[in-house]
Amino acid sequence: METQLDPMKDDLPLMANTSYMLVKHYVLDLDVDFKSKVIEGSIVLFFETGSQYRKTISAGKECCQSQFDETCKMRASEPCHIPMINVSTCSSKTECNDFAVSGKEEEATSDENSNHSNNEQASGISSSKDCCDIEDHGNKDFLLVLDCCDLSVLKVEEVDVAAVSGIEKFTRSAKLTGVSKELENLRNQIVHELVTLPADRWKEQLYYFTHCSQAPGCGELLFSTGTWSLEIRKSGIQSPADFPHAIRIWYKTKPEGRSVTWTTDQSGRPCVYTMGSPINNRALFPCQEPPIALSTWQASVRTAAGFVVLMSGENSAEPVQLQEGVLSWYYYVSMPMPASTFTIAVGCWQEVKQQSFKQKAAIGTNTEVSLPSSQTDLRWHEEICGHVEYPCRFQNPAARLQAIIPYRVFAPLCLMESCEEYLLQLVPQCLSAAYATLGTHPFSRLDVLIVPSNFSSLGMASPHIIFLSQSVLPGGSHLCGTRLCHEIAHAWFGLAIGARDWTEEWISEGFATFLEDIFWARAQQLSRDEIKGQQELKALLRWRRLRDEVQNSEEELQVLRPKKESTGEVSESGASVVKYGLKAEKIFMQVHYLKGYFLLRSLARKIGEVSYLASLRKFVVKFHGQLVLSQDFLSMLLEDIPKQKQSGLTVESIFQNWLDTSGIPKPLLEEGETWKECQLVQQVSGEVTKWIQTNRTIRKSSKKKMKQDEVVFQQLLPDQLVLLLEFLLEEKTLCPRILQCLERTYQLREQDAEVRHRWCELVIKHKYEPGYGDIERFLREDQAMGVYLYGELMVNEDAKQQELARKCFAAAQEHMDASSAKVVAEMLF
Repeated sequence: METQLDPMKDDLPLMANTSYMLVKHYVLDLDVDFKSKVIEGSIVLFFETGSQYRKTISAGKECCQSQFDETCKMRASEPCHIPMINVSTCSSKTECNDFAVSGKEEEATSDENSNHSNNEQASGISSSKDCCDIEDHGNKDFLLVLDCCDLSVLKVEEVDVAAVSGIEKFTRSAKLTGVSKELENLRNQIVHELVTLPADRWKEQLYYFTHCSQAPGCGELLFSTGTWSLEIRKSGIQSPADFPHAIRIWYKTKPEGRSVTWTTDQSGRPCVYTMGSPINNRALFPCQEPPIALSTWQASVRTAAGFVVLMSGENSAEPVQLQEGVLSWYYYVSMPMPASTFTIAVGCWQEVKQQSFKQKAAIGTNTEVSLPSSQTDLRWHEEICGHVEYPCRFQNPAARLQAIIPYRVFAPLCLMESCEEYLLQLVPQCLSAAYATLGTHPFSRLDVLIVPSNFSSLGMASPHIIFLSQSVLPGGSHLCGTRLCHEIAHAWFGLAIGARDWTEEWISEGFATFLEDIFWARAQQLSRDEIKGQQELKALLRWRRLRDEVQNSEEELQVLRPKKESTGEVSESGASVVKYGLKAEKIFMQVHYLKGYFLLRSLARKIGEVSYLASLRKFVVKFHGQLVLSQDFLSMLLEDIPKQKQSGLTVESIFQNWLDTSGIPKPLLEEGETWKECQLVQQVSGEVTKWIQTNRTIRKSSKKKMKQDEVVFQQLLPDQLVLLLEFLLEEKTLCPRILQCLERTYQLREQDAEVRHRWCELVIKHKYEPGYGDIERFLREDQAMGVYLYGELMVNEDAKQQELARKCFAAAQEHMDASSAKVVAEMLF
């Protein structure tokens, strides 16, 4: 089964058969043990039967779309109920489509992307001999497939939800048939009533989820684990409708599990945090990974006193002492999200508090934008939301006026001062700028955590929590601010609005990269000319990065829609693959960030930024809480601005030029020259000329010492410094004295990580031994960015540099991110 699903090894399989059963809520009850490096406990999953409805082939798209529209227009105050369709009455192949329960909006059910060809059906349900066949159940047991990897599953049992006190209120509408199945039907009816409660009863729903999760077991279920999956069945149960809708799984993580990282923080204290990629959370808990499986969750996490548990949760948890030396932390979410967005970090984190003498600066920025421009679009907020029911902030008048959501900053003890100096003050500025651009914050609060040095990227956003690398802290506010803006943008694009097919990463990363510039400019309160200059400089830097990446990477990894017209398709069971999801080198590529950014920038220039941002806000209001494909955004944008259609800009042409091909998009090829006219870029070019001339002078008269005051160099912005160093890297030879002067002039060792990375490249290229300590420090402290430098150290075939590379890798390898370690090891050995 698994070999059929994952024939290439580089593709990440999403095995869960979500078309048959869909998780609606998880209850985790876990203990974190730092001695054994294991998270152990239980998880209770509450399911709805995956509804499927018949596609009328003759009526085509319009018929299905009308069903979709009617479902999604149900008022938020009414519980959404889709009549159950017995899957055994549906024929398979193209007549039956997946439709998520309770009015979930999945548009794949209503367009050409929902045709499931037999070639694509590499699912556990249709290919395994042990599974039920949707066409003919016969005497075979139904098999529930969950995504699972690197877990020790100890026991699986059905939960007797009927034993919960007060649960009788959920049995009134139960229609019980058959004496032998009476109790099973009753339990499933209770779960159905519980998961379909209307949004305004979410507190009551959470209360009963808690009590149901603590109900006794009522029979063990059969299970088996594979490389990527956990398969569960109940003897004699042949359909999803009859399968237990509340099950409890007892399990342990493994120290080497790829979803969690056990390490030490910068103060040397033990900690553990979730990575989020490349295999998401399946090595943290058994779950359904396909994006369609939007669920809520709650978690109780116990750990030794002295540790702080941070998690994706709407509440700012306060610990409860269970016994001497043991604390329990509880979090919950009421907005359905993919299980991949669940995040946890347990460590000796300290909360960074605002000192009184610095409060004025922060408060000043808090009040800058009391009513954002987006509030002129209030009419959109009056529309009925298109998502499955939950307590939505877009329908909450108080939330719509909240420019800055409550926030906290956490860090290891040794980084408290650095965080207080810049990060703590930047958070309200960036939140306010985001609100001024897009309107209502999708989430009610935010924690920001500086994660350990082995974190493999500069940042990661999850519901209610952002991880930041320590690499963003040195060198002033620029890198810290831009990265914070990028991660805040993911609250809208990537979290509140998700990609229905994970191969379309650009929907998340392209938008966040584009919006980071908009947010950061507003956070700094720049003038129009300053904004234009900074953004054109940034565009040139990104253009150069994209050009280099295209030249040095496999063509297949440069395509933003690798599945092209098959994007969004899943097998009949709901299983699919993430194309190239397991390729180690893909994790370090930025092509989906960069090409996505340039596409959005190109559209903004054609349409005009004011109209474009208004369309973005409209898109957010229409699609928040939902999953989208590229065409959902592009179609809405072009329909919103008809003159673009008249100019020949179509969804198909955008696919052809930007998303479906490798290399640099054709519309971009001529743009590279235009950014060189930008004043900030010209200023850098002038400084580069001075450095090159000085280098020549020194080389010609090596005995003559260069006086510091002979040449006056201008102070440059961080992005200008990056560009300057990139230009100097193109020079064949720079003498040691020039490198020494360069470092002193700009104090390069004190600059941000982007600047220091280019400095390290210069040091390596010119074998400048006084700078080798800077490389060693970078590879130790900036692991999120240092992988490329290992390759540079090896390619020069210089013994000292190769020894330096091996020495740094040996020191960092034990705690290094697994994907980074794999790539570096291939470079070194």
